[in-house]
Amino acid sequence: MILIGLRKGIFAGAMVELLTRFNPPCFNPLFPTKPLNLAKNPCRRFIKIQSFWVGRSSMASNRSYCSSIVGAARASRTARSEAQDVLFDYLHCTRNLDFNDAEHMSKNSPLFVQFLLSKVQDESEISRSLARFLRYNPINEFEPFFESMGLRPLEVESSLPRDLMFLEDDVVLLMNFHVLCNYGFPRSKIGKLYVEAMEVFRYGKGVLASKLRNYEELGIGKPTVIRLVTSCPSLLIGGVDKDLVCVLERLNGLGIQYDWISAQLSDESTYSWSRMIDLIRFLDQMGCGEKDLSGLIETHPRFLFEDSGKKIYLVVAILLKIGLKMDKILILILKYPQILAGRFAKNLWQAVNFLAEIGMETEFIAKIVYSRMQILGSCSLKKPGYVLSRLSVSPDKLRDMIKEDPDKLTSLRELLKAGMSKKAAKEEGSHHVEKTAFLLSIGFVENSEEMLKAVKQFRGRGDQLQERFDCLVNAGLDCHVVANMIKAAPPVLNQSKDVLEMKIKCLVNDSGYPVQSLEAFPTYLCYEIEKIRRRFAMHKWLREKGVVKQMFALSTILACSEARFVKYFVNIHPKGPAEWERLKKLSSLD
Repeated sequence: MILIGLRKGIFAGAMVELLTRFNPPCFNPLFPTKPLNLAKNPCRRFIKIQSFWVGRSSMASNRSYCSSIVGAARASRTARSEAQDVLFDYLHCTRNLDFNDAEHMSKNSPLFVQFLLSKVQDESEISRSLARFLRYNPINEFEPFFESMGLRPLEVESSLPRDLMFLEDDVVLLMNFHVLCNYGFPRSKIGKLYVEAMEVFRYGKGVLASKLRNYEELGIGKPTVIRLVTSCPSLLIGGVDKDLVCVLERLNGLGIQYDWISAQLSDESTYSWSRMIDLIRFLDQMGCGEKDLSGLIETHPRFLFEDSGKKIYLVVAILLKIGLKMDKILILILKYPQILAGRFAKNLWQAVNFLAEIGMETEFIAKIVYSRMQILGSCSLKKPGYVLSRLSVSPDKLRDMIKEDPDKLTSLRELLKAGMSKKAAKEEGSHHVEKTAFLLSIGFVENSEEMLKAVKQFRGRGDQLQERFDCLVNAGLDCHVVANMIKAAPPVLNQSKDVLEMKIKCLVNDSGYPVQSLEAFPTYLCYEIEKIRRRFAMHKWLREKGVVKQMFALSTILACSEARFVKYFVNIHPKGPAEWERLKKLSSLD
């Protein structure tokens, strides 16, 4: 009976792919929606899980992908790691997906892994149970693929193809995906391109690469092209974006380099190049000279890139409403350029309304705004009723107090401010000031959560941080690239200049990687030098033996566990274990 059961199990496994490819997904006799009676089949006694088919067209009969992952219980870190390894083995060894594709999918689809784990009752049998399950029940590979690209659950569900479940069946999608990966796009950011510009992934051979080259021919470097396209996927639809070209040419005319724009872009924002060029023309019409405009953009780029410059029109409208002339408005903008970014415009609007509600005449409001712009825009005002009750004064009394001495606004500031961080306002000390100045110089936004977090993580004086930053720039990295690396991995600057130089030397001279590879994985610089030398020496040895043909990503070599590295980088050659032991002994001697 056991032999018969085994034969049935093997036969079922062999027929899975044929049946799933040629049978309609809505009729699937091998994958019932009811729990399997595993006791009848000794081959499946370890798998107490419900088989699932999560193709988009089968959503009517099965639970949706979203409802499945929501109901999945959280598993331990060890369990997740085991499940990731099993999923990697299945995708790479069984389904023959590219090593990098399989690894990224298994490591960056936590919800799908959690979904798989929710079907296993005994954590001591995770690897064995899931491996056996995947042997007889092929998964819809598009689910972990889309999740690893950065799509949210609802986006994954709506993106699943109707009649496909194997990635190799969508050759065009994979081809364009690999074009983006090989160009340098972070895999986890490609999902934004897929959601906002899906037609890009249906281009024929050579089309996508040609569109990327078209932007390079404008004089834009690859890192900037990647940031531009990640922020604005629509740039890859149709021809070269004319409004973007206008913005770049105008900036170039002001003496601002094309690649400067890269450091100002955020993957979380979208940009309107037509609105940006309109803003620049608007400032020209206001009488802003070339030198002033160049300085304004370079020192306060947020006013141009935040909301694509939309706030300037609100500020100008407020100032015109209180009677200021255009020439004085331009003077204010050049003197206080921060009024065009962040919450400054909203705070200013609240301040003008506050003064109007307590009966202040327009001419006095204009006078106060013109002379006390910084105070009014830097804090969010409470409602007049709240302030009057706290001060126990009438509107007329408060109005007369402010008219008599506008500096009274400074003494009222504690009552008027609402949104500023108390902790940030109280922090003092020379080290904090130095760190803040350094962060501002490399593009951090003042008083932002990002800056407060970075200040906490940095160790050392401001001049030490600058020295380490300069070390990375002198190694051959663009300063904007280094700034982005620091934002992604602040602990990079917690190491001394000597340690950074040692790790870069190991990467470039000993391992043969370009220094630019640090941009995709800045965390490389945070690993211990012994681990870096050991693993990259093993990788180099495998390449010399001809076992490994390609240079793997830094994260592939360093980020995996020791057991995983031994399995996929040491044991793949008969003499690998001996070489690995030799390298470990050398490392211990050092």
